[in-house]
Amino acid sequence: MFKKLLFLITISWFGSITAQELNCQVTVTSNPNLDVTTVEREIFKQLEQTIFELMNNTAWSKDHFEVEEKVNCILMMSITGVLGPGRYEATLQVQVTRPVFNTTYNSPLFNFLDKDIQFSFERDAILVFTPNQFRDNLTAILAFYAYMMLGYDYDSFALEGGSKFFNKAQEMVVLAQNGGGPGWRSNERGRTNRYWLVDNALQQLFKPLRECFYEYHRLGLDKMYDNQEEARKNMVAALQKLSTVNSARPGSVNVLNFLQTKVNEIKGIFQDAETKQKTDVVNVLKRLDPANASKYQEIL
Repeated sequence: MFKKLLFLITISWFGSITAQELNCQVTVTSNPNLDVTTVEREIFKQLEQTIFELMNNTAWSKDHFEVEEKVNCILMMSITGVLGPGRYEATLQVQVTRPVFNTTYNSPLFNFLDKDIQFSFERDAILVFTPNQFRDNLTAILAFYAYMMLGYDYDSFALEGGSKFFNKAQEMVVLAQNGGGPGWRSNERGRTNRYWLVDNALQQLFKPLRECFYEYHRLGLDKMYDNQEEARKNMVAALQKLSTVNSARPGSVNVLNFLQTKVNEIKGIFQDAETKQKTDVVNVLKRLDPANASKYQEIL
């Protein structure tokens, strides 16, 4: 089963089939203001390689991917504190992109900064993911985001295509709530943590967001090559669907994250559009995210 068969129907893929789904770049740094030892710097470098191996060598599903089909993503961890021997707190920037049909452009799907990272890691430690088990907080966080990134990728190619991955991410939330650190529970950091990211994604209330996500990419971006005017029209119509979600749950982390991830892309796509199309998309974005109205005004 090739998840992007329809999208890649005109392309011939070569190379051996692999089970690993992610092509993940990983960087681990420490905050410049953090006083760390030479040994800790060595541990951070080892941590970087260990995370890289977990993300890229784990089979996160039973789907088969060719090398060219792997999902491109980036994890950037910044160590912000040393809580004790082998115990750290950090932030984690998670980014994932997908290719746009008939172009060399990669569209950002998800760009999220998680500020609730706490974990233990010692020299020569190995991270091992076991489905349906909570082994340690760091592995659980990485598995959660692996599933979320795959969920967003699949959602961009098929309507609600990422549900099986979002369900897996939600399972990680349940497993980690007892043994994990911050970020797994509904009453932490308002409604902007891991709990709410996946809970919202699966709620019926947020179905219009997932419809928007699919139509924006498949009926909008992927059609830009054939008919730019129609593609832009479809993108505006897709964005308008977010009004229903925003009315019921204003300022939700999922809607705002989608808009902030896409703002620069939307600016570029609509810079050559007719005045009416520019006005339509700006009005929609301002209603959805009034705090950043000035950013959207730049489209005009």
